[in-house]
Amino acid sequence: MAQRPSAVRSFAHRRTRVAAAFGALAVVSVAVPAGVSFAGTDRVPAAAPAPAAPSDGYGVDPRVPDELAPPPGHVLHAVLKARGVQVYECRSGAWALLEPAASLTGVTVRPVKRVSVLHFRGPSWQSDQDGSLLEGDPQGVVRVASEHPGSIQQLRIRAKTTRGTGTFAKVTWIQRIDTVGGLAPAGPCTGGTVSAPYRAVYRFFVAA
Repeated sequence: MAQRPSAVRSFAHRRTRVAAAFGALAVVSVAVPAGVSFAGTDRVPAAAPAPAAPSDGYGVDPRVPDELAPPPGHVLHAVLKARGVQVYECRSGAWALLEPAASLTGVTVRPVKRVSVLHFRGPSWQSDQDGSLLEGDPQGVVRVASEHPGSIQQLRIRAKTTRGTGTFAKVTWIQRIDTVGGLAPAGPCTGGTVSAPYRAVYRFFVAA
């Protein structure tokens, strides 16, 4: 028995809809990576974000005293936060700075890369990742009072020598800003050493 024209049209319409549905599923299967569930239970985890470029101060107030600015032609290279101690020894009845001992963590600017550093006598800074070493010149240091009462001074230090090809290879100037703590005990002393906890932000510059 021949099908009625309306039945033929209905059957053809259903075949077209089924074909379109299979076509859409094929597109989805190509666009969605294997292992990704529409139920949301086994999605591929997002990649870890890259470290952000440091702001001018690495999360602290970026107002740096004008006296601590490096000479023209030098640009920011790295910003690191420090936690440690200032070590003092008794000399002739008064406390005198012996050395700093601190760990620094932060990032370089170009390229943006996380770095960690040790700070010790010299003043010196050494990368514990690539071994590069920076020594500051203790002569001609510019000093500005800290904004935090009872804290060591903020500094601008000229680089004296560098070693290696890593983080500190081309550093020319160093700033120590946002200092908190670190002062020697008040009053005279009779001998020995003391350690005063401190924290600060160190910024390193290179020639442009």
